[in-house]
Amino acid sequence: MEDEQQRLKAARSHEIGMVLDTLSVSELEHRIGLLEGEIRRLRAAIEARGETLRAAEAAFKI
Repeated sequence: MEDEQQRLKAARSHEIGMVLDTLSVSELEHRIGLLEGEIRRLRAAIEARGETLRAAEAAFKI
């Protein structure tokens, strides 16, 4: 039971550089999906920061 709980917890996250030897193809694909989702989230944060910067630049232009 505890092993299953640990597997479920591990499936919800991915640590960069972790050992991949024990993961199945479906687990690897799931982790790719997690990482792709995180990349989208990071790109959205970058875009939001850019919008904030552009708004600040426009507000302080003389």
